[in-house]
Amino acid sequence: MRLDPGERSVLAYFPSAESAGKAAEELKSMGYNTVQVDRISRYGENIDAEVNNPVAGGALSNAGLTLYSAEAGDLDANERILRASDPSVSGYGDAGYGMAGGRAFLVTVVTDGGSAEQVEGILEKYGGRI
Repeated sequence: MRLDPGERSVLAYFPSAESAGKAAEELKSMGYNTVQVDRISRYGENIDAEVNNPVAGGALSNAGLTLYSAEAGDLDANERILRASDPSVSGYGDAGYGMAGGRAFLVTVVTDGGSAEQVEGILEKYGGRI
């Protein structure tokens, strides 16, 4: 992303999608146009609710549910088994293993330099770490 002169990006990390979403919604309601919520993963994959939905029986593997594998359908059986053995899937790893400092959700906001402090205050209000 390229910022225009005078613009500033503010990034904050959150422990849950819910808190990140609440902060993003408040910022959008205040008129900030560029507000983005992302999940940070060591595997670079996104949540795919259609494929990885345990209620609908769509999950192809345990790794698909826990590692948010959007490409789970593209993995062969061996790759799914290896991903399922990751400590963040099996539960035998450290608490928060695989998460970016325990805060795997990133909110990015583009603003002008003058209102960056206001944006930071809102992000911190919902538990974001700048």
